[in-house]
Amino acid sequence: MLRAWRRRSTLREPDRRKQWLATIVRNEAFRQHARVRPIPTELVETEAEEDARVIATVELADLHAALRQLSEKDRDLLEMRYTEDLTQGAIARKLGIPEGTVKVRLHRARNKLRRVYVPR
Repeated sequence: MLRAWRRRSTLREPDRRKQWLATIVRNEAFRQHARVRPIPTELVETEAEEDARVIATVELADLHAALRQLSEKDRDLLEMRYTEDLTQGAIARKLGIPEGTVKVRLHRARNKLRRVYVPR
């Protein structure tokens, strides 16, 4: 309607005002339809992926901060179990201690980590 108002001086036949206005509206609709616009769902998915990456980074930083609060012995034990993916038996052989001791120490280390690690 703004385009019609601005172009009102182009109306040559006042009795054909409706047809003139309909032509302007139709042409404007074609112009709007032809305009390239981003697909809203792609923007939302991209933003969601970026948000997930930011959240994962923050949670990883929180986890590392929590791990630094544990003793070196507990960190080493958790690293062997979860980073090196060693079994409890393999950890026991590597450290030269009974497997039951490894189970207890892992349990305690996980509990300590759980208490200090609070994801946002």
